[in-house]
Amino acid sequence: MRPALIVIDMLHEFVYGRLRSPQAERIVPAIKKLIDEARVKGVPIIYVADHHLPVDHELKIWGAHALAGSKEARIIDDLAPSEKDFVLYKRSYSGFRDTGLDLLLRDLGVDTVILTGIHTHICVLHTAWDAFYLGYSIYVVEDGVAAFSEEDHKYALKYMKEVYGAKLVSSKEVLELFKNIKE
Repeated sequence: MRPALIVIDMLHEFVYGRLRSPQAERIVPAIKKLIDEARVKGVPIIYVADHHLPVDHELKIWGAHALAGSKEARIIDDLAPSEKDFVLYKRSYSGFRDTGLDLLLRDLGVDTVILTGIHTHICVLHTAWDAFYLGYSIYVVEDGVAAFSEEDHKYALKYMKEVYGAKLVSSKEVLELFKNIKE
């Protein structure tokens, strides 16, 4: 297994802003631990972040959010990327759509994505969809993802497990997995 840690939309907009998940702040410590250990073990860390233009189709549903250049579109300070991490910008739900994520993962030799971030039932789910169809093994960190509601969260986890074969794991299980990676 050659994994990459994917951090989805951990932006000011979704952690502290208008479209925040009530559970967003709760998942930050787990994601932070995963990022720290991934850096130690040389596991690629890839942030995919909403970065909308005022004409994006998605804005018709959610209103203006995470607009390119705004504070709301910035990754939160607690999870700030390092110069060795990758940051890709997206204008739709999926971290793969028109971002170059698939090419980057293939260039890195990655075959497994470990998904964290916001919102379980929207951007995490759609990223998992594309990962499945592109042939990646999928791990979803249950205590590293959150949605608008517990119902939305549970629905998306169940769907990703049953439909995409995603492995639902805890951050502790991922940390154990990282321990087995040779530096």
